[in-house]
Amino acid sequence: MAEDAPIGPPKDAQRIVMKFGGTSMAGTERIRRVANIVHAQAAPNADGVASEVAVVVSAMAGETDRLVNFCREANALYDPAEYDVVVASGEQVTSGLLAMTLQSLGCKARSWLGWQLPVKTIEAHSKARIETIDAPDMVASMESGEIAVVPGFQGVSEDVRITTLGRGGSDTSAVAVAAAVKADRCDIYTDVDGVYTTDPRIVAKARKLKAVTYEEMLELASVGAKVLQTRSVGLAMKEGVRIQVLSSFVGDDAVSADELPGTLIVSDEEMDELVERGDMERQLVTGIAHDKNEAKIILTRVPDKPGAVADIFTPLAEASINVDMIIQNVGRDKGETDVTFTVPQADLARAQALLEDRMEAIGFNRIITDSHIAKISVVGVGMKSHAGVASTMFRALSDRGINIQAISTSEIKVSVLIDEDETELAVRILHTAYGLDATD
Repeated sequence: MAEDAPIGPPKDAQRIVMKFGGTSMAGTERIRRVANIVHAQAAPNADGVASEVAVVVSAMAGETDRLVNFCREANALYDPAEYDVVVASGEQVTSGLLAMTLQSLGCKARSWLGWQLPVKTIEAHSKARIETIDAPDMVASMESGEIAVVPGFQGVSEDVRITTLGRGGSDTSAVAVAAAVKADRCDIYTDVDGVYTTDPRIVAKARKLKAVTYEEMLELASVGAKVLQTRSVGLAMKEGVRIQVLSSFVGDDAVSADELPGTLIVSDEEMDELVERGDMERQLVTGIAHDKNEAKIILTRVPDKPGAVADIFTPLAEASINVDMIIQNVGRDKGETDVTFTVPQADLARAQALLEDRMEAIGFNRIITDSHIAKISVVGVGMKSHAGVASTMFRALSDRGINIQAISTSEIKVSVLIDEDETELAVRILHTAYGLDATD
């Protein structure tokens, strides 16, 4: 099979959801480029059958930050409900502009704002979660040949107020819309042309993957791969939405995504079908991810008794500080132990202050922090049935003198903590050690 041939069963009439991020929508020139891509996807195929298309858009790159700053200038203690009204406007602008641009190309198109569908959400303002999308009217519009343009990142609360989903929420919006309209596929257009075995900026021989499983993509996204937002992958896995990652930076005469494949994110069952058909080779390790946004905290001489660890992590959880790696050392003779864990760098100061305030209640001796670290992760479903993946990682790093500070594992992932200065070297070493380097 040709290297870049599209994979998956032949397609007839399709219902496709397309999502474009802020970089793709940054200005009228890029919006026109997006409109050309959408127009190509909606055009009739070789059999004369047109696709039914919905498009989910982000605000222009940098626009959300600008709107957030306006909120802070207006009132440092701003009302979250009014904050959502302001920051949701960025996607409203791009959805209207794209609809108008599509109309200029001769397409039938209209925008559908979050409250018009509606996209019903629950939980707090600025970090809402989608509960349901009422899509019958939009589906009828799509079936009539009209392209639906939906602003991502927003919905409406039970009390009919605009809500936003948190940063990166447009990916989640796109997957939710795809589930609601029962789309054949959700195409996520980004500034890269697919999911790679690792960051191509670090490893020149990184390979674009034809397909990865939901589980692998979820792990890769959670440990530093920036291609897709974690919540969107989790929702796609739950709803069974097939995702394809593509680049929006293609020529104006580019063909539709059906002939220009990126990387498919699919179920284990579909992956098995692709392997059986010879469209894919099953890899032991799918990719190497890295994350420099971690910080390490060590609490020394913590009482080695029931409840001590809960005293540490309960206040962090209550403050919504995510804890990743956790290591409790072997207890000392005096009934004490050291506890090491990691938190996001952005939360380090808050976490340190919380723990210092509870120093006496927890009973530790001192707190040691280090933000000059990186997490390196090896991900692959092949780990479920093959031994030796972790030992290969440890040996490869050891042979190059890279010290491992902490280790965590899951069924399909092994992560280690190392010095930040050794990040790129470690990624290259592991990429080669697992045979992921491109051969041409």
